[in-house]
Amino acid sequence: MNRLLLLLLVASFAILSVRAADDIVLADFEGKDYGQWKTTGGAFGPGPAQGTLPHQMKVSGYLGRGLVNSFHGGDKPTGTLTSPEFKIVRKFISFLTGGGGWPDKTCMNLLVDGKVVCSATGPNVQPGGSEALAPASWDVGEFAGKTARIQIVDNATGGWGHINVDHIVLTDRKPPALLSDQKREFKIGKRYLNIPIKNGAPKRKVCVSVDGKAEVTLDIELANAEPDWWAFMDVSAWRGKTVALQADRLPEDSAALKQIEQSDEIKGAENLYREPLRPQLHFSSKRGWNNDPNGMVFYRGEYHLFYQHNPYGCPWGNMHWGHAVSRDLVHWQELGDKLAPDEMGPMFSGSAVVDWKNTSGLGSADKPPQVLIYTAAGNPTVQCIASSIDGRNFTKFSGNPIVKEITGGNRDPKVIWHEPTKKWVMTLYVGFPDPEKKDAKGKPARRDTIHFLSSPDLKNWTVLSQTEGFYECPDFFELPVDGDATKKKWVLTAASSDYSVGTFDGAKFTPETEKLKGHRGRGFYAAQTFSDIPAKDGRRIQIGWLQAPSPGMPFNQAMSLPLELKLISTAEGPRLTWTPVKELETLHAKSHRLGARTLKEGDVNPFAAVNGELLEVRADFTPAADTTVTFNVRGVEITYDAAKQEFIVNKHRAPAPLRNGRQRLIIYADRTAFEVFASDGLTYVPMPVIPKTEDQSLALSIKGGAAQFTTLEAHELRSAWK
Repeated sequence: MNRLLLLLLVASFAILSVRAADDIVLADFEGKDYGQWKTTGGAFGPGPAQGTLPHQMKVSGYLGRGLVNSFHGGDKPTGTLTSPEFKIVRKFISFLTGGGGWPDKTCMNLLVDGKVVCSATGPNVQPGGSEALAPASWDVGEFAGKTARIQIVDNATGGWGHINVDHIVLTDRKPPALLSDQKREFKIGKRYLNIPIKNGAPKRKVCVSVDGKAEVTLDIELANAEPDWWAFMDVSAWRGKTVALQADRLPEDSAALKQIEQSDEIKGAENLYREPLRPQLHFSSKRGWNNDPNGMVFYRGEYHLFYQHNPYGCPWGNMHWGHAVSRDLVHWQELGDKLAPDEMGPMFSGSAVVDWKNTSGLGSADKPPQVLIYTAAGNPTVQCIASSIDGRNFTKFSGNPIVKEITGGNRDPKVIWHEPTKKWVMTLYVGFPDPEKKDAKGKPARRDTIHFLSSPDLKNWTVLSQTEGFYECPDFFELPVDGDATKKKWVLTAASSDYSVGTFDGAKFTPETEKLKGHRGRGFYAAQTFSDIPAKDGRRIQIGWLQAPSPGMPFNQAMSLPLELKLISTAEGPRLTWTPVKELETLHAKSHRLGARTLKEGDVNPFAAVNGELLEVRADFTPAADTTVTFNVRGVEITYDAAKQEFIVNKHRAPAPLRNGRQRLIIYADRTAFEVFASDGLTYVPMPVIPKTEDQSLALSIKGGAAQFTTLEAHELRSAWK
C-alpha cells in the first residue's frame, strides 16, 4: 500500500507539474466588454470589436469572435486600454497584432515597475497594406516573478492610426520568431514560379528582383504550411536570368519560400475551368481576384478584355491589368498580365483605343498601335499610356505621366476619338472635397465630377470642361435613337451604370436628362464598352464587373455577359436598353421550344422535361392585369407581378413596365449569378446567387389571371470553356 501510495503521489506531482507549465490566456477578448481592463479616450469603444468595424478594410487573422480594434470611429479617436496586474510566470508572452506600425503611437506595451520594457506595433505605415493580425511575442524570462501590466496604445490620428490585438498568452513554448527579409533565388529556365497561397494569412511584402534590380513589390498571403491554392507568376521573359523573391517578414518555421516551384505548368490546374464554382457562361480569371473591366477594344480581329487583377490573392490588391481575347465574345483566351505595378503605383482602371492615324507616333501607318490609357495610383495619382503593335506585347510610354494629378481622387480615364474635332477626348473621374457639405464623420464630403480633356496625340492633354455628379469609371459614347443614324445622342455613364443622355460639342457635355437609373439588380459595377468595333457591325457592346463571389475557389469575381446597348424612345424620352449579345446562342446544347399557348393557375409545368445546370429562358407574354408569372430556375424564383409591373428576382424587386401590353423576358442562369432582361431591355437585373448544385429544374407557374405566351422556350447550355 505504501509503495502504491508513493507511486500515486509521484504521478500526481508529475501531472501538476505539466499543468503548471500550461499556457495561461491573459485575454482573448471574447466578452461583451473589457472586464477588468480599463480604457481611456474613445478609440477602443465600449468593448471588443466583433471583427471589422464600419469603413474599415476586412480584418482577419484573429481568433474566435472578438478582438481589440481601436478603429472605433475611424483613425481619428485616441486612447489606451490597460490590463489588470498579473505575475509573469512563463518565459514568453505571445499575441496577435495588426494595424498601424507607428512606434509609441499604435503599440502594445509591457509595463514592469511602471516602465515600458517590451513594445510591439502592427506592420502598416503606408497606404494599402492589410488589416490581418500576425503572431508576435516577447521573451520575458528576465522578468520572472515580477508583477506587470499590458497597455495597448492608440495615440495616432492619421492613416493607419489604429491597432488590432488579440489572444495574449503567457507560455513556456517559444513562439516562432519573425525573421526579416527572407530570400530565395531562382535561375529561370521554365515559364512559371508557382507560389503557395493561404487565404486570410497575414500579407507579406514580397519584392521581386531580376539580376539584382527590383521589378515589383507585392502583398501576398503566403502559405507557411499547406496552401489553399497556387498562384503563378509568368517569368518566361526572364529566362536565363536570376529572379529573387524576398519577403519582408516570415516566421522562422515558415515553408513559404521553400514551397515555391519552378515549372512549365500551373500547379493545381488539373481542373482548371471545371472547379465547382467556376462560372461557365461568364469570364473569370484563372487565378486570383478580378474587378473592373479595362481597355476594351476590338483590334486585329479580336475583342480585347483587360481587367483589374490580383494574380496573387482572392481579395482586392496588387492591381495589375489582366488580359484576355475572344473572337466571338463567348470563348475567351487568357493571355496573362500586361501592366504590373511600378514606381508610379498600382495599375488602376482605364481604357484602350486603336490609334488608326498614328497620331501618337507609337506605331506606324501600316501598323496602327493599340494604346492603353490607365491610372497609376501612387503618390501622386497620374494618368499614363502603354502601347502595342501586335496586341500581345505592351510597352509603357517613357514620357509618362501624360496627365499629372488634378486631385488625389482622379482616375479611370476613358478615351475616344472625336471625329468632328479631329481630337482625342478623355473623360476622367476627379473627386474634390466639398467644404460646404459634411460626411457622417463631420469631414468635408466628396464632390464628384467628370472632367473632359482633349489631345491631338494621346500624349498632351488640355482640360476642357467638367460635369457634376458622376462617380468613378466613366464611359462616354454616341448612340442612334431607335436605330436612326440621323438622330444620335451622347450617353455618359458612371461606375454604378447610372447615366445621362445629352449632346456634346467636342468640349462640353450638355445633359438633356437627369441622371437616370442604369441596372436594376445587384453586383454590377464599373461597366465599359468596346471601342473600335467595325462600322459594319455597328453595335455598342458593354461588359461590367459581376460582383459574384466564388467562395473557397482559387479565383474570385467574374465579368457580366457581353451586353448590347441601344437607345429607344419612351414616353419619358430616350432610354438605354441592355440585351445579351446574339453570339451567346452558340452555347445552345439542347432546346425546348414550346410554342404559343395560354397558361392559367393550376396548369401543369410546361418545362417538366428541362434539366440543366446552365440555362437560358425566353418568354414573350401578355398577362392579365391581376396575373403573377413565376419562373423557378434551379430554385431561384423570378416572378412578374403584372399589377405592379415589376419583377421580383430572388426577392429583389425591379420595375419592368409592359411594352404595348407585352412582357419580353430573357433569363441566363450560371453557377454563381443570374442575369435577367425584361421590358425590351429597359430592365436589366444582374443577381449574384449560387443555386444548389443538385437542383437543375425549371418550372413555370401562374397565379391570378391567365397569361398568353407567343414565345416560350428554354435552352440547356454548354460551357463556354469547353
